[in-house]
Amino acid sequence: MLILVVDDDPPSVKMISFLLKEEGYDVIAAANGVEALRLVEERAPDLIILDIMMPHIDGLEVCRRIRERSNVPIIFLSAKGETSDRVLGLDMGADDYLAKPFEPAELLARVRAVLRRTESGATAVGMTRINLSGFQLDPTLGRLTLPSGKTVNLSPIESRLLYTLMRNAGRTLTHNQLFNNVWGYEHFSTPNELAVYIRRLRRKLEPDPDHPRYLITVRGVGYRFEPDEAR
Repeated sequence: MLILVVDDDPPSVKMISFLLKEEGYDVIAAANGVEALRLVEERAPDLIILDIMMPHIDGLEVCRRIRERSNVPIIFLSAKGETSDRVLGLDMGADDYLAKPFEPAELLARVRAVLRRTESGATAVGMTRINLSGFQLDPTLGRLTLPSGKTVNLSPIESRLLYTLMRNAGRTLTHNQLFNNVWGYEHFSTPNELAVYIRRLRRKLEPDPDHPRYLITVRGVGYRFEPDEAR
């Protein structure tokens, strides 16, 4: 596995690179957003650890540009740990968010969890194709065909989240149930963070994301996929 570390702080890059190499990962590094985008194109890393606070092009903009053409997993690092900042980072397309300062063991646990979800794909948890309400979800490929025939690509987390909801169509799943089934570890523990991914899915599959027809919020409880009985 090749991991790209992007940070304008040399001691931070050195420390993170050392930790990852000790775990057996190959590591490349970039000191700014421009260099990071070049390495993404040239080396196609399996995971990006991306600091938000950088000069010229910050991590959020780097993430946005990467997401225009790739679903490579991204873990944000930032000295900002407030919920609003976490939500913003996730809404830009990150797969995880870790506030500085952090424990080395915590970073490595996040890296393993994100890579495990990506590497194992859907087959590791027995996920198969689903056809429901005119939607065709192939979670192994991360591909969703809409009733209109248009195909959209989903990130690994988006695929697992939509799969879980569609497999339980008509049933409300609590926040904790979704966290356990989709992420498989306890870090994601706030409904606001889960709402980010629901919002991203709505943008991809709902005819009118502001007035969802399929991904329904049950306030204070969780979410459900409401099947269209006509299909």
